[in-house]
Amino acid sequence: MLYGAFVWVLGVSVYLFSFSFQLLDNVELQSSIALFLGIIPSACLGTYLFYKKGRMRPSILALTFVLIATILDIFITVPVFIIPTGGSYATFFGDPMFFIIIVEFFFTVVYFRKYTLQKTAS
Repeated sequence: MLYGAFVWVLGVSVYLFSFSFQLLDNVELQSSIALFLGIIPSACLGTYLFYKKGRMRPSILALTFVLIATILDIFITVPVFIIPTGGSYATFFGDPMFFIIIVEFFFTVVYFRKYTLQKTAS
C-alpha cells in the first residue's frame, strides 16, 4: 500500500506542477496530459520498488495501486485540490481522462513487471 500511495503522490505532484506554467490555453487539458505522461515513470518506479522486496501477481499489484490511488483521490485530491477550484466529485470522476489514466496506470504496472523486470532477471 505504501508504494501505491507513493505513486499517487508522484502523480498528484506532476498534476499540480503542470499548473505552474501554461503551455496550452486549456490548463485542465494541459494538467491531464502532464499526468498522462507522468504516470508512466511513476508507475514504473513504484513497481520496481515494490518488486525489490515484495511478491504479487502483476495484475493484482496493478489493481491494488489503482484502488489506492482512487481512494486517495476520493479523500484527498477532490476535497483539497478540485473542489476549491470550482470542481466536484462528478466532474473529476466523470472526466473520460480519469478512466484513460486509470487504464494506462494498470497496464503500465502489468507491462513493466511482466516484460521489463522479468527480462532483466533472466
